[in-house]
Amino acid sequence: MEKRVKLKIKKGDKVEVIAGNDKGKSGAVKEVIRSKNRVIVEDVNMVTKHIKPSADNPEGGVERTEASIHVSNLALLDPKTGEKTKVGRKVDEATGKLKRYSKKTGEFID
Repeated sequence: MEKRVKLKIKKGDKVEVIAGNDKGKSGAVKEVIRSKNRVIVEDVNMVTKHIKPSADNPEGGVERTEASIHVSNLALLDPKTGEKTKVGRKVDEATGKLKRYSKKTGEFID
């Protein structure tokens, strides 16, 4: 059985790349691939993909798409300040549920 990992980044979060060729770029998370600890961020880690001609696309051609990037190379941007922050989890006393919070500001995320 595959071990499910709890990631600190979710779909829709604003993140910044902190390592790699796209260091310094930021964008919103489009998809999270939990089994591989990878994330697809819009307009980051762009690759070219050659498309074979088909009935739907008779011309074929070259398409630019986003490739996945490892979670360790990303930092979450605080929704209120827009700065990089670490993420923690603690119980929200109002609802009694475990929620993510920004370690820089101490405020809940979501």
